[in-house]
Amino acid sequence: MHTTSLKPSFWNAALLHWAGCTFLICNLLVCHGAATAPAPKTSGSTNENRIVLPINQFLTPAGIQADLPGLRPQVIRLSPDGAILVTSGKSHELIVVDPVSGHVLQRVTLPGETAPEAAPVSTHILEPDKEGQVSYTGLIFSPDGTRIYLSNVNGSIKVFSVDPNHHVSPIGSLPLPVSGLKSREADIPAGLAISPDARRLYVALNLSNRLLEMELPSGKPLRLVEVGFAPYEVVLAKTNIYVSNWGGRIPDANASTGPAGKGTLVRVDPVRFIASEGSVSVIDLASGLVTKEILTGLHASAMALTPNGRYLAVANAASDTVSVIETRLDQIVETIPLRWHPTDPFGASPNAFVFDPRGTTLYVCNGSQNAIAVVRFKPGRSKLTGLIPTGWYPGAIEYDALRKSLCVANIKGVGSGIPPKPGKPVKYNSHQYHGSLSIIRRPNSVTLARYSQTVLANYQHARLKEASLRPRANQPSRPIPERVGEPSVFKHVVYIIKENRTYDQVLGDMPEGNGDASLCIFGEKFTPNQHKLAREFVLLDNTYCSGILSADGHQWSDSAFATDYMEKSFAGFPRSYPDGMGDDEVDALAYSPAGFIWDNVLAHGKTIRDYGEFTIGETRWNDPKHKKSITFTDYYRDFIDQTGLISISSRPAIASLAPHIVTNTIGWDLDVPDVFRAAQFIKDLKQCERTGKLPDFLLVCLPNDHTSGTRAGAPVPGAQVADNDLALGQIVEALSRSVFWKDTCIFVIEDDPQDGWDHVSGYRTTAYVISPYTRRHAVIHENYNQTSLIRSMELILGLPPMNQMDATATPMSACFTDQPDFAAYQSLPANVPLDQLNPSPKQVSDRLQRRLAEASAKLDLREPDRCSEDTLNRILWHAQKGSLATYPQWAITDKD
Repeated sequence: MHTTSLKPSFWNAALLHWAGCTFLICNLLVCHGAATAPAPKTSGSTNENRIVLPINQFLTPAGIQADLPGLRPQVIRLSPDGAILVTSGKSHELIVVDPVSGHVLQRVTLPGETAPEAAPVSTHILEPDKEGQVSYTGLIFSPDGTRIYLSNVNGSIKVFSVDPNHHVSPIGSLPLPVSGLKSREADIPAGLAISPDARRLYVALNLSNRLLEMELPSGKPLRLVEVGFAPYEVVLAKTNIYVSNWGGRIPDANASTGPAGKGTLVRVDPVRFIASEGSVSVIDLASGLVTKEILTGLHASAMALTPNGRYLAVANAASDTVSVIETRLDQIVETIPLRWHPTDPFGASPNAFVFDPRGTTLYVCNGSQNAIAVVRFKPGRSKLTGLIPTGWYPGAIEYDALRKSLCVANIKGVGSGIPPKPGKPVKYNSHQYHGSLSIIRRPNSVTLARYSQTVLANYQHARLKEASLRPRANQPSRPIPERVGEPSVFKHVVYIIKENRTYDQVLGDMPEGNGDASLCIFGEKFTPNQHKLAREFVLLDNTYCSGILSADGHQWSDSAFATDYMEKSFAGFPRSYPDGMGDDEVDALAYSPAGFIWDNVLAHGKTIRDYGEFTIGETRWNDPKHKKSITFTDYYRDFIDQTGLISISSRPAIASLAPHIVTNTIGWDLDVPDVFRAAQFIKDLKQCERTGKLPDFLLVCLPNDHTSGTRAGAPVPGAQVADNDLALGQIVEALSRSVFWKDTCIFVIEDDPQDGWDHVSGYRTTAYVISPYTRRHAVIHENYNQTSLIRSMELILGLPPMNQMDATATPMSACFTDQPDFAAYQSLPANVPLDQLNPSPKQVSDRLQRRLAEASAKLDLREPDRCSEDTLNRILWHAQKGSLATYPQWAITDKD
């Protein structure tokens, strides 16, 4: 692996070296536009010598960048002698790095569940753990540097040895007590601390809300102490143990509560039902008793003691602050704000930090700003003095005292994409993680001032002030007002969220846009309405999802933000998969403290109606004598024939939505056709026409373009996508023929782009803007993403932005004209039967297709994203292209 010092000449050349090859760092880019016009900002490009992210931000990381393709590094530790760095993330390895050059020295596979003392002498034959990976956090060296301990998300502590030459070897695992929540439910270890004599290891048990004291080297449990909710980090002081709790105190009988995964309940605010506390549990080391619970800001996570032990700093990631606790009194003596300006909206996400050796400077990972915040630490007078640019979402940091440098783990690094080998094209899929480490020399005051301006420009801080400008009087009505509170031609916004498609998969066959027809599997035959909408209104070929899968995708779609908890949950989402579509997919810890778009709507006196988003579906036979499971055919025939044999309903996933959901439709259930969802919407629309009242904001879930693969009895993939396409066309037609059309705007986007590939970016997706004021027959190359849609809808409805992401987003003004065209849209019928079903594998003669049908039968499609994405992609490709079509391996993986 080759690392590169990011000097100005590097950025001017826009080159990055990886695996001995040189490639454009615009690894998500194929520039589009006339040769004489400026190239549009495209995610991954180096416009203005900066990497463009799909969240309105740019990257120009300082120092040396060590690329870690395939990894989301979220822990980092420097050995006590400063000789090696170790990191880990979404992989089954511990990565050993040279702290000077950033070169990877070793990739050490996690050991299996063998106890260290039972490990064989020849460690190379030790059984590896192919399922384990680091938890939210938890990586530590023993004081003498001869052992490394790592929190394995699957309920153990992985142990490694370090020899005098700093060679790391796996030696076994220490088992943890079960959580006690369910039978044999594994606990989730998080933060670790070790005693100075290396005879005790302290483990935060995130699921069971306990601290474990463990004997070393045996791993024998010694004490279990009840702490706060979702403990994250552990710090060992002279007489106390401190444990930070993501969710604050354990709820009592009088607390408002909400679900937080695995059947647990966390304290929430009673209006929006979002996690509302953070805390630190103080434990007397001698007695093992909790002596105090200190309330901090939201999402209390990382902690660090000053070198003299007098002060404990606590990162409040969801409050953008650091709490400073005086350890003699165990009281908060200062709260340090981490936003650049006091009036800035939420969005710094301080989630990790480290003190310098003197304890006078605190270096804080501001994850959402891709920066290290430099704080002059003087309790009572501490001050944010500057910002240092890093890679995408710094999530762990160490201070290298020998070299006076910072070592930073950037969880998202540069995003997704695989650099090409000579003669090979770039490869893009959203699961091609590409994290990085930044090794940055401690800046002097002059350099820090320059770095600060770079960071502010990179996250477009100037736009925050623009977003807060007061409305002007006597402004004309515009499709998208320039300032919040100025008039719009629209009164109603319809927001439709679909599932898991990239631009090339659907619109890659449109010659008008920047598509790759060879990657298009659901072209015009299967999506005639989406093609017609793109042609009759605007074709958006430079629009991106901000997340990569449904868990973070629905957070970005609905709140324009992903929290620290969300970004650190990719180790299999151990507590929950928080996309809000099932009982196990509701997690108040995952939600932005600034709220969802519906919270914003309701807080400003607007009305809302929700058709399936963040709802939990319930279906049953109306006749209790029916015992068989309900299939797609049952749902489809019941809908087409209007027999009324099946009851379909929804309940809210978040209590704040309860008064606003339409209960006779459904969100996630791929066996229920999308045309049913469209029919329920249209039925409700007609009722609104009768009353003359349509809500200001309507939110619609249309998930079936996800498809069910080639699972027997389910619709063939093309039919399911055609069903989704027809439903969208029917909704648009009904709105365009309604009395509300003249002042209604429709926005459509996928929640994420993960089940596919794209030649431009793993994040690029399809999006549609439809209204009488939408430009007709136009191609828009402007860079937009999910936050652009949110920002545009907020401006139309007169809502302020919720956080720094939507506040800095580009409104989609280029999509509109001042001259309306009120012509109604005529939907196109499906070109394929919607009830064309996949046969059983035994009926498939083609060997490959039979094997893929058998694989489809094993896919878990009851909930979003439970199945193997790569398997589903292969199934979809060959189902649409045939067995002889060469799978686009070049677009998917790093294998040739």
